[in-house]
Amino acid sequence: MKSRPVVMEHYHKVHTTYVVDFTFINNITFLTGDSGQGKSAVFSFFEEDAARNPQLLCFNYLDWRKDIAHTIADAEGKLIVVDNADLLLTDEMRKHIALDVKNQYLLIGRDPRNLYATKDNIFELVSERKGEKTEFRIEAFE
Repeated sequence: MKSRPVVMEHYHKVHTTYVVDFTFINNITFLTGDSGQGKSAVFSFFEEDAARNPQLLCFNYLDWRKDIAHTIADAEGKLIVVDNADLLLTDEMRKHIALDVKNQYLLIGRDPRNLYATKDNIFELVSERKGEKTEFRIEAFE
C-alpha cells in the first residue's frame, strides 16, 4: 500500500544531542528497529512537539485505557504517531488506518504483521553519530 503523505513530507527536530530527520514517502509509515535503537526516544520528540503543533497526535502504551479508536476516527489533517503500535492497535483500528485518507500515520513497533503494511510502508530506524549529535533517519526496510 503506497500513497503519498497527506499531512507532512518532512519532519526535522533538534533536541539536545539528537537530530530527527525523517522524510515521509508514504501516508502510512511503519517504523521498526531492534530494542534500544531509539524508537521510543524518537516518539518522545514527536510527543513533545505535539504540545505546540496541532498537526501532531501521539499515543503510546500509557494511553491503552483511553478511547483512542474514537479519537483517531474523528481526527482530520493529523500526523498520528503511535508507539508500540503492534501492541496498542486493535484489528478495527488497523483497518481504519489502512483506509484513512484524511490523516497520515507513523506507527512504531517491532512487528508490522496485521497492520495492513506492505514492503513499501516498512522502514527501519537508522542512527548515525555526527560530531556531538546522533541523527535519526528512516530507510526502507531490507
